[in-house]
Amino acid sequence: MTKVLIVDDAAFMRMMIKDILQKNGFEVIGEASNGIEAVNLYKKERPDVVTMDITMPDMDGIEAVKEIRAFDPSAKVIMCSAMGQQSMVMDAIKSGAKDFIVKPFQADRVLEAIRKVVG
Repeated sequence: MTKVLIVDDAAFMRMMIKDILQKNGFEVIGEASNGIEAVNLYKKERPDVVTMDITMPDMDGIEAVKEIRAFDPSAKVIMCSAMGQQSMVMDAIKSGAKDFIVKPFQADRVLEAIRKVVG
């Protein structure tokens, strides 16, 4: 079973993704509300995939991707962005993110992105 770490500062966004994933046979092994928590949880849980919000307090998603990739170069991270954050998404991809999904989330797109990066 594919293990996923969900990172978003909005609890309802985490709940939405968690709901989509659990209904489709993925295991949510943790949730983080900022980049620092995300990095720590990644190191502890070693998920197969991370869904990472870009804009968060304390440490943003781009910084968190860099730290996770420094720790594990094979890490698979999918960025979650609001409309109009294209330049930030490009920064995230340059930092090692594998794909991105746009809010509001569409279940099909979330699942497609995760299945694609997991292979």
